[in-house]
Amino acid sequence: MPVITPFRRPSRPPDHAPDDAGTPGSAPLEARTALRTRLAHWRAWGTRHPRGALVAGRVTTSLSAILVLGALLLPNTFVALEPNRFARIPGEAVVAAVLLLCLPRVPRLVAAALFGTALGALTVLNLLDMGFTEYLGRSFNLVLDWGLLDDAQSFVADSMGGAAATWAAVGAVALALLLLVLMALAAVRLGELLAAHRERAARGALMAATVWMTCAALGVQTFGVPVATTSASKAAEAQAHRVVDTLRDEAAFAKEAKADRFGATPAAQLVPDLRGKDMIFTFIESYGRSAIEDPVMAPGVGRTLDASTEALAKAGFHARSGWLTSATYGGSSWLGHSTFLSGLWVDNQQRYRTVTAGDHLTLTKAFEKTGDWDTVGIMPGVQKAWPEADWYGLDKVYDAFGMGYRGPKFSWSTMPDQYTLEAFQRLEHGRERDRPLMAEVILTSSHQPWAPIPRMVGWDEVGDGSVYDGIEASGVKASDVITDSARSKEEYGKSIQYSVTSLTQWLERYGTDDTVLVFLGDHQPLARVSGNEASRDVPVSIVAKDPKVLDAIDDWNWTEGLEPAKDAPVWKMSAFRDRFLTAYGSTPHPTGAGG
Repeated sequence: MPVITPFRRPSRPPDHAPDDAGTPGSAPLEARTALRTRLAHWRAWGTRHPRGALVAGRVTTSLSAILVLGALLLPNTFVALEPNRFARIPGEAVVAAVLLLCLPRVPRLVAAALFGTALGALTVLNLLDMGFTEYLGRSFNLVLDWGLLDDAQSFVADSMGGAAATWAAVGAVALALLLLVLMALAAVRLGELLAAHRERAARGALMAATVWMTCAALGVQTFGVPVATTSASKAAEAQAHRVVDTLRDEAAFAKEAKADRFGATPAAQLVPDLRGKDMIFTFIESYGRSAIEDPVMAPGVGRTLDASTEALAKAGFHARSGWLTSATYGGSSWLGHSTFLSGLWVDNQQRYRTVTAGDHLTLTKAFEKTGDWDTVGIMPGVQKAWPEADWYGLDKVYDAFGMGYRGPKFSWSTMPDQYTLEAFQRLEHGRERDRPLMAEVILTSSHQPWAPIPRMVGWDEVGDGSVYDGIEASGVKASDVITDSARSKEEYGKSIQYSVTSLTQWLERYGTDDTVLVFLGDHQPLARVSGNEASRDVPVSIVAKDPKVLDAIDDWNWTEGLEPAKDAPVWKMSAFRDRFLTAYGSTPHPTGAGG
């Protein structure tokens, strides 16, 4: 009689076992076993120490409530970050409680986790808004501003060192992920607590809803703010509107950029009244109205402007000055540069990409288009490929690596302004040439964090920049300034004095009867220096020996000298290009739908 044996499934080697196999040694099983073991240990500990478990549970619940309520009430600016903001009832908490009470367990867990994750994301966006408002005077743009975080890391690296920048980046990412996870866990914890005490929670939610609606209807306030609030919903709505507006603006601005009052103007009809002049357009980093009017910075900057005006007059130069409202604030200098030179309001990165990809006439390109000027760019802040040079009409560009500098960096600034100007003189302005020069010069020594600041040396001592080794080493450390508002103001004022002195001394030393200098600030310094209520105005000056150059702008009503009066005209920065071209004889020939 045959022997019948039970059927056995053939075993497979462990390396062929499916990932979710329940065989010993599989990762999922080990993870589940470890989790069960930890839970068992926790329950056992709770059984042995009931009072301790009760305290731990209450502490966890309290922290969860604080975390969720704090996130719901968190403002998106440092100015609004006051205790009274947290003495309110968030309507979103009432709605969420009611919703979670109505759901069965699994949907409740999912809804609580999603609610918490969304609240964590909103908290991250609010923190980004705080930083962007503090430094750039505007909220974070969810569509456009992620690339600026790389610039922020580079700035920290230049100011505080590469290690600090790396740790700051790692810390920021870790904080963002931690907020998402903790907020989700906190919401789940509170949702389970509500379900465990459903009747009492329902009565509490009803009472909270009644109080909220009553306070909202009567406009009840505590400590100067409404008790009933939906600030989190409004913040989320504002972010959504910002995204929609950004996407709509792209098409509208692309159409606007095609309209150009001087887009079809023949070369011979562009700036005919400046033929034969060496034109120098210079941007001084962060040179804003606050430097001239703030009581901390104004005395030193004012003395420098007065002394420079007098020294230039002795050399035969005279100046007129006014105000321009910049398209940017606190940073993103390229937006100010492109606005000033294009005549378009370029106030975000999307607009910048759109306009630089097109053929809208820039003020600098107008000179190149005539064929009567050599055009160059002096760009010590450029440290990578810069394709925008063609759009600006620059035949040649000297970047941070092209000016022969062998000295130390001064935080973000790759070289002192005096060296930049002396290199410009050596490489271009002082050369024998067959036709005049048009140059765009960017001065960077007044870039934050304003430490260490270079000091003036003899122009004959500048050399290859090695003279600055000792000056940089003995200067103020960026870490001692960057978090100190009062110190930042003082050092910022000194940096503006240095930049203005470098530029005006260069003009005294090397300027000719045919030199015309236009210089301005690209934007105000950040709010920590300029103040939360500061305007976006920057000073602008035109300096020349030839009286005809300044006579051409008499109807602008600008102030004599380098310091504009408080009541001097204020124009949008985008208005300058057309006014300048018109003042010096250019004939409009419009292109595009707006012509």
